[in-house]
Amino acid sequence: MPETASAGGAEEAALLGLAPVAPSAGERYGPHPSQVIDLYGPPGAPLVAVLHGGFWREAYDRAHLSPLAAELAGGYGLRVALVEYRRVGGGGGRPGTFDDVGTALGHLRGVGELRALAGHSAGGHLALWAASRGLARCPVVAVAPVADLARAHELGLSGGAVAELLGGEEHLAARLPEADPMLLPAPDPGVAPVVLLHGTEDADVPVELSRRYAAARPAARLTELPGTGHYAPVTPGTAAFALSARELVRYAGVRHLGV
Repeated sequence: MPETASAGGAEEAALLGLAPVAPSAGERYGPHPSQVIDLYGPPGAPLVAVLHGGFWREAYDRAHLSPLAAELAGGYGLRVALVEYRRVGGGGGRPGTFDDVGTALGHLRGVGELRALAGHSAGGHLALWAASRGLARCPVVAVAPVADLARAHELGLSGGAVAELLGGEEHLAARLPEADPMLLPAPDPGVAPVVLLHGTEDADVPVELSRRYAAARPAARLTELPGTGHYAPVTPGTAAFALSARELVRYAGVRHLGV
């Protein structure tokens, strides 16, 4: 059965109810406590990076995606770099959040060849931003991304989270062009091809945002997940998660379950 709109709260509870999984190793890319990367899977396995969501706020950290990282490593043969970054309320927002993503991706070049970059929700926005900035020179898989910051602000998503990220309502007009994937140059499809996965029943980040991005960026590929909400695509054990994992596995060049 597909995950349904009425199960949105159940989806969130299912994800947040999973016990965090400790990484097998870690890397620091700066002195701040949030400037850390957790590594899952054996060295030498194909490396993918993951950016978590939470509307860029300090209240949400990488722990909720640790089961995803562990499953991608143990079940799909990947080396997963789960990236933490400074967030609003903890030294982040503009410019710290953006600086950290760029620095972390640069640091990962010393860990191995990055085969793909994935991001969920606000992390999907940051992955698209990195692709447009030329910081991600690999395929990008954006899952339920906040792909259109201006429209997200118009919709009032998460109580004004976009304005918080960019330093306040008074700075939006000046700062959106440097932060909004819709206003930045389109990623080079020969360097950073973009895939978007978005549930049609996503009540947290409406699928409209990904549709707008795909319409403006014809090289991007959008796959809509019927009857699926915001959290199922990053919750191990769901059909939506299996689809997300297959995209990463395909780009990473791993043979798994016929992929």
